[in-house]
Amino acid sequence: MSTPLPREEFAVTQNCIYLNHAAVGIPPASSVREIQGFVEAHASRGVLGTFPYELQLERYRETIGAYIGATGNDIALVTNTSAGANAVATSLPWNEGDEVIVCDNEFPANVIPWLALRARGVSVRLLPADAERLTPERLGRELSARTRVVTVSWIAYADGYRHDLRGLADVAHAAGALLCVDAMQGVGVLPIDVRASDVDALYAGAAKWMMGLHGSGFLYLSPQLAERTTPAMPGWRSMDDMWDFHNYEQPFTKAMSRFEGGTPSVAGALAMACAIELFERSGVEAIGNHAIALTDRLCAGLAEVGANVRSPRGPEHSSAIVLFGMPGWDSMALGKALEEEGIVTTYRSTGIRVSPHGYNTTEEIDVLIRTLARHAGAKIPV
Repeated sequence: MSTPLPREEFAVTQNCIYLNHAAVGIPPASSVREIQGFVEAHASRGVLGTFPYELQLERYRETIGAYIGATGNDIALVTNTSAGANAVATSLPWNEGDEVIVCDNEFPANVIPWLALRARGVSVRLLPADAERLTPERLGRELSARTRVVTVSWIAYADGYRHDLRGLADVAHAAGALLCVDAMQGVGVLPIDVRASDVDALYAGAAKWMMGLHGSGFLYLSPQLAERTTPAMPGWRSMDDMWDFHNYEQPFTKAMSRFEGGTPSVAGALAMACAIELFERSGVEAIGNHAIALTDRLCAGLAEVGANVRSPRGPEHSSAIVLFGMPGWDSMALGKALEEEGIVTTYRSTGIRVSPHGYNTTEEIDVLIRTLARHAGAKIPV
């Protein structure tokens, strides 16, 4: 079948059925060539090879910004999701007794940076998510006069639940609170517009759905929030004129690059920009629609083989992540059995997580379903 992302861009398709982008994404061949060019230029010419790429950092930020509905001046290049969360958490002015709300099912990358604020007298309240997810209605009940920040993952890493960002932003803003979003499990596969969603901060690493490199990512702040924040860990590249080396007293640049501090990962920024350009050539909406269609097909097939789908599904909450289990089966053992047959997923005691991207095919989903059906005849003891 045809796929929005060209399959020839992804070498992994020659080796296995890769359905694990919620763990680690696959750099496209077009990105790999550009990254290799950067490394070879570095190795053969030193600064003469790297400096032309550094001059493109502004363009890379513009590419990232436009992809999420912002501008390059709204973007800082960071090392990972936690770096983005930390940049926001440490740059805000806090008073003792201020409150942060976060759910207890978040990946730690978006919890630990906020918990660290307890040392500054900030109350970080962990909402239990098992019985009720963070909907706008629930947030309205949980907010208090002390709440300064609500932070949430756009897509829940464990089961793929997609939060209503605009609804949460409206409720938070009505109470005078900010909405800060970990977008790691959505950006790169599902379209997002930060202005339309009205989020105040959004951050993500690039090594999953963005098909980038480990140790790279980005941070977005709304222009209104950016005006109110000062980097807590500035560096020489935070300055208004970073080339005026000995003018230590000069102000910070107004661009979000002031949060980068020192030299960012040029290769990481290059990889993000290259992948985004591929997404845009392929059709951002088409990639998202394709991934959702694959997971819809997966859920239908899972029902046929008697599996339990543990991901909330429906137009408002579906994502490119599906978590499932097989009654009477050990998910760890079943996941390893799938891997031995060349089907790569994430498997934990809570279930098997499947996460296809825009180059995966319906045939690959069908192979997974047929393989599960075949294994159903030889159940693995719990």
